[in-house]
Amino acid sequence: MDGETLYSIGELARRTGLTVKTIRFYSDRGIVAPTDRSPAGYRLYNPDAAARLDLVRTLRDLGLDLPTIQKVMDRELSFPEVAAAHAAALAVQIRTLRLRRAVLTTVARRGSTLQETNLMHKLAQLSEDERRRLIGDFLDAVFGGLKADPVCAGAMRSMTPELPDNPEPEQIQAWVELAELSQDQDFRAGVRRMVEDHAAEQARGDTTRLHRDLVATVWHQVGPALTSGIDPASPQADSIVAALTANYAHVLGRPDDIELRRRLLTRLESVNDARRERYSQLLAVINGWSAPESLAPAFEWSVQALRIRVRR
Repeated sequence: MDGETLYSIGELARRTGLTVKTIRFYSDRGIVAPTDRSPAGYRLYNPDAAARLDLVRTLRDLGLDLPTIQKVMDRELSFPEVAAAHAAALAVQIRTLRLRRAVLTTVARRGSTLQETNLMHKLAQLSEDERRRLIGDFLDAVFGGLKADPVCAGAMRSMTPELPDNPEPEQIQAWVELAELSQDQDFRAGVRRMVEDHAAEQARGDTTRLHRDLVATVWHQVGPALTSGIDPASPQADSIVAALTANYAHVLGRPDDIELRRRLLTRLESVNDARRERYSQLLAVINGWSAPESLAPAFEWSVQALRIRVRR
């Protein structure tokens, strides 16, 4: 040791910014052992101890536990391997924290009860397989027996949420709300009726998509009326309603009479469900799609216009 500069524990504390108590703790654990002892028995450290303590502090800041740090310092473990394992563990922790934050944010926004909070927490914690089973059950309830129809098969794919591996908080919140919505039996029944009616109309043989798709037809006919500010009760709306009913009569191969108009009104009322549009909005958030354009104004206009004329 002749000629080597040695530092007391107090001097080492001043050089490193650590407390004497912390250095003594690391020394007792063997992570930074003293180089020698003074005649009075006090610990003495060489300059390498300062660098070693600085590294220990860095590893602690990164979240490594002391046993792992000691093995890394003693070269019993490869630090890159330890770093990779620790990064993976942190990824799990981050995902857990994101889930908790999403649930708590949703609870605060909605003013949820404890029971609702418990359900949201469980839905947020579902594994990928569990999420697929939950949505699969919903889609089976809606499309069961109709999956062979290419249009229904495409609709199923378009209604399937795909939560990414590292979702953003808003995607988790959207998933929780969509999962809750998918378990609503009344919502399921309503979507099922809409799918069955749509499938029946698809089988009528009209190959023009606009005539087959009620949603597209309403938007095509009513969109301009909304833009122009036409009141659904005004005489100006008569021609628009007539075009809607004529189109529907053509699809069904039936006369455009009061019974057909009542049937169309029932169909529009079933489609004009705020929950259906909410499902589409949530799906877009989860899947990272562009926000869908709201069709509610067009359907609401159509429903009002038809109700007025059916009562006449």
